Formats: sequence, structure tokens, C-alpha cells
Amino acid sequence: MKNLFIIAFCFVVQIGFSQEINAEVTIDAKQTGQTQLSVFKTLETELTEFINRNSWTNQHLESHQKIDISFFIMVQDLKENNFRATLQIQASRPIFGTDQVSSLINYKDSDFNFQYNEYQALNFSSTSYQNNLVSTISYYVYAILGLDADSFEEEGGTDYYEAANQIANFSQQRGTGWDASSGNNSRINLIRELISANYANFRSAYYRYHRQGLDQFYMDSEKAKSEITESLKEISALSKSRSSSTVIRGFFDAKANEILQIYSGGNDENHTEIKKLLLSISPVHSRSWRQIKS
Repeated sequence: MKNLFIIAFCFVVQIGFSQEINAEVTIDAKQTGQTQLSVFKTLETELTEFINRNSWTNQHLESHQKIDISFFIMVQDLKENNFRATLQIQASRPIFGTDQVSSLINYKDSDFNFQYNEYQALNFSSTSYQNNLVSTISYYVYAILGLDADSFEEEGGTDYYEAANQIANFSQQRGTGWDASSGNNSRINLIRELISANYANFRSAYYRYHRQGLDQFYMDSEKAKSEITESLKEISALSKSRSSSTVIRGFFDAKANEILQIYSGGNDENHTEIKKLLLSISPVHSRSWRQIKS
């Protein structure tokens, strides 16, 4: 698979039939006071088609297998063709044996500035920088493909993370939001953590949480919960030396509600321990953790 992916990725991504992604793009331009402009609806439509019709990998998935991604763009200002915006990204994957889904990412990018002319062609190349709009969206698509793959197979997302990292490297000197020195929420910090050997234990725990935990709930809920508990302990151990980690913070931003639901039912005898652990790893979600009965 790796060689096939590399061959496919070495060329400009071509527009074709929908492959792996079921994306929805929403643009809110109320803050600009120019909501009557057609450019916002055009961009919303063109960006949705760009994401859904590109072949990002060499896989063809059935509609129920596709990754659901939501991009919410809040345009704060528009001057000529210069957009100043924020970007909220959410994505989910199905939970095996159920009709439920699990959130993969719930992330706000507060530094999403780009240029766009109405009806401008949106084309992505793996070998060169195009523009900040295409690069940022493509980067998040590959990061999400990596998270999804990691949730089904140990280190299954490596190729996708490397693709996202390549985009980040091309973009670092050209677009906003890529500067590693701008804080832990920099896009480049996110992907550097995911490809770092220092985070190998996180990726292992991430796989365990999903494949050996969530996906087994329909067969044995207590065993599945035990696997999830162990995966959270692994993440806790890593967080002691990586307290400002973008990846760990992002994990709990995506999973807080889900984790609360997991520990809201069944045997409560171990909930005191997990509650204490969660409060120490992710105090920002303490309101959720305090609802866990112990």
C-alpha cells in the first residue's frame, strides 16, 4: 500500500469521482457586513467540490465508510480578495457494530488568512506551494486521513502524516498559521508531534482506544471499557513529560463528551481512578470529568 500511495501522491491530485471524504463546508460572513456578495457562496460550493471530488488516496470507499469532515469558516474581514478568517474542523469515523460515530478531531484554527478570487480554480500539487487556502485545507484532509487510519491500524496513518508534513514544509515561509514559533496551536506543531518518535506511545494508545476499545463495545462492553482505560493511562504517562502537547490537547477536545458517556454507565468501581486521571491530564475539561459518578 505504501508504494501505491507514494506513486499516487507524487502527481497533482486530479479531480475525479468522490473517494474517501464526505465533506461539508460552511462559510459564515456576517462579521464582514457583506453577506450579499456571491463570492462566499461560490467559495463554499467550490471548496466542497474540491475536497469531495479529489482522490486523496488510492482507496475507494463505500459511502458509509467515508470520513465525515466539517469545515466551518468564519470570515472576519474581506478586503478585495484578501480573507481574514478562522477555521473550525470536525471529523468522525464510524464505530464498528453500531450506527454511532466517534469524533476524530474538533479543532479551531484561529489564523486562517488567504486570497481567493471568485471562480478561481482550486488545484493541489504535492510538489509545490499553491496558495494558503488550498494548502491549509489539504493539510487538514491528510491529517484527518492519518488519524482515521491510525484508529484502525497501528501506525496506519504514517503516509498521510508525511503528506501533511510535506504541505506544512512548503507553506511555512509563505502562508499564515504555519510558524512553529507562533505557539503550540501552530499547524506545523500538530503534524510534527504526530510524526515524532516521541509520540509513538500516543499513536499506540490511540489505536488501542478505538480498535480494541470502541470497536469492541458491541461484543463486550466491560472489556472494551478496560482497554479504553488502559489507553488513557498510556496517554497520561506521556502527558507528564509533554504537558503542552497539541496532540494530547486535541485528543481530549475531540473525545471529552465521548469519554464522559463511556464512564457514565456500567461498573463504577474504577471510576474514581479514571476521574482523577482525566482531571490531571485535561483539566480544561474538568466540567465533563466531574460528571463521572464514582
